[in-house]
Amino acid sequence: MGVNAERLVEVWRGDFCESAHHGHVAVWHADAGLIWELGDAQGVILPRSSSKMVQALPLIESGAADACGLTDAHLALACASHQGAAVHTDMVTRWLADLNLSEGDLRCGVQWPNDEPARNDLICAHCGPDQRHNNCSGKHSGFLTLSKHLGGGPEYIDPDHPVQRAVRAAWEDVTDEATPGYGIDGCSAPNFASSLAGFARALAMFAAARDGADARQSAMVRLRNAMMAHPHLVAGEGRACTRLMRVMGNRAAIKTGAEAVFAAIIPEHRIGVALKIADGSTRASEAVITQILGALGVIDPDDPVAQSYTTGPIRNWRKVETGRYRVTDPVTRWRP
Repeated sequence: MGVNAERLVEVWRGDFCESAHHGHVAVWHADAGLIWELGDAQGVILPRSSSKMVQALPLIESGAADACGLTDAHLALACASHQGAAVHTDMVTRWLADLNLSEGDLRCGVQWPNDEPARNDLICAHCGPDQRHNNCSGKHSGFLTLSKHLGGGPEYIDPDHPVQRAVRAAWEDVTDEATPGYGIDGCSAPNFASSLAGFARALAMFAAARDGADARQSAMVRLRNAMMAHPHLVAGEGRACTRLMRVMGNRAAIKTGAEAVFAAIIPEHRIGVALKIADGSTRASEAVITQILGALGVIDPDDPVAQSYTTGPIRNWRKVETGRYRVTDPVTRWRP
């Protein structure tokens, strides 16, 4: 998605603009449609982990979540790209045990935890990580729950498996697009593509959903509320999703994805936001989503957490301030 990308974020070192990040933004209102775009909102993206709340819809709509007694904490973890901290892996362990399954039934692959205490504990114990430490193990626990409910086989990541057929059907329905295909994600599951605008449309559906209206809307409400209630499960300490959702309270559910995709669900405005940075820079996606959340009034732009993403400062190893971020005028001028 480098074609027609808009200059969104600059990185300044002293008086020099050292780097610039280009990308695309789509903001969708549940009633008015696409109300703002930068770059090419019709360009096709792989949403990566920012789409986990959509991937979790069949878990609830099928009845699997209720049949297995899943709580809001489970649902938040199903939407997570977690740090592999004990709070995450302990819950995955218990979840799998409740299914009469084990770590070996996961198909997400082994990953060292990004949580420093968890990583250090493994090193000091002369142990290696396992699949529970994978940042997507919560999503995969949800897939296993759905697979067991549907009577599917063990290879739930196969694109033709009932689990992935259900995910694809949900994805195409909420984006209102026939997906042009999929890529295999870092966790080995299919990741279905859509236009950026289509993804923003899906997020606006989550934002506008009303509990009890129908099965889909009720599922959307449960997932967005679970994310907002348990931000520490959605990502982890020091991560943008967790830090920003804590500051916002219950005003928005947000989710990052690899290669600098970011998604936001803002119920009070019935708005969904999807953005993609062309060069895959996370620092840029975090800056732009925070700026937009400020424009929507769900976070104080002067809050230190917000400013850490929109402006910095950037410091060197001696903690000396060496630079700043600057979100460009096309982004800062927008108001809903």
